[in-house]
Amino acid sequence: MTSLHKNQIKFNSNLTISHTGGRLSSDSGLVLVKEVMNTFDFSHVAKQWLHIKDKRVYFTHDNLAILEQLIIQLIAGYSADSSANLLRQDPVFQAVLGKKELASQSSISRFLDRFTEENMDQLQALNQSLIDKERLIRSDTELIIDVDSTHSDTFGRQEQTDYNAHYQTYGYHPLVAFDGLTGDFLKAELRSGNQYTSKGVKAFIDPLLHHYKSTLPHTEILVRGDSGFATPEVYESCEATESQYVIRLKSNRRLSQLTEHSVLYGDNKKWEDREIQYFHSLIKHNPGQNPVAFVFDQSVKQESFFFTTHSL
Repeated sequence: MTSLHKNQIKFNSNLTISHTGGRLSSDSGLVLVKEVMNTFDFSHVAKQWLHIKDKRVYFTHDNLAILEQLIIQLIAGYSADSSANLLRQDPVFQAVLGKKELASQSSISRFLDRFTEENMDQLQALNQSLIDKERLIRSDTELIIDVDSTHSDTFGRQEQTDYNAHYQTYGYHPLVAFDGLTGDFLKAELRSGNQYTSKGVKAFIDPLLHHYKSTLPHTEILVRGDSGFATPEVYESCEATESQYVIRLKSNRRLSQLTEHSVLYGDNKKWEDREIQYFHSLIKHNPGQNPVAFVFDQSVKQESFFFTTHSL
């Protein structure tokens, strides 16, 4: 009988991956997660970027070890800190993290309490460093920065939680950015629940745009966002770094009038059938700026508008 080959794990020579059955675990996929982290030299990179002030004199688990455990727990679906108490003797977690006993819930809570705003910026730098490594491995030359906001529900009286009229609930309203081509998580910024979608977006995207222009200068960048980000600040930030952008616009009276002059209907138009027509024109969002392409479509039922860059 022939069985599938076994794969040797590099970060721990005592582990192998086999498809021949035997002892099974629902969390055994974490072995592959750890292998990826080892490929990116996560422990070394994290030590380079993250510096947490720690006044403890005696401890069993250092900060970077707790961070790695917390990341592994979240990837495995254990989002509650209290899950750590259930996983302390888990054989897969012990093997992956190289520990006889994991950090407890109280240790993780105290670890999070040691975080400062400076540490949050360091985490962002750590994330950016890992993404840069990945882009170099893949030889990526194109990047679509999908800018968006999302909602995170809160319960109780958590700091900066507030009511969001759009979602009709209390929580946070963070800004997020992903690579639209690869799905890479680029950046996030926590905000109070009552903040408007585009609040602080310039300060949010400027570091991203300047980083990729300086670190990976041959990368073609496109910024993409919905109507909540249709502000001159976004256009100017993109143009300053020679980045392209596509931003959806909300329908308004002036834009509707523009479409009315462009749409053509023949004598034999069947009004019961939906028909979509696409048009574009050049406009200036600021008298001193270069014109951008204004693309719109109109149908019997709805209208849509987009801002896109246009090279003259």
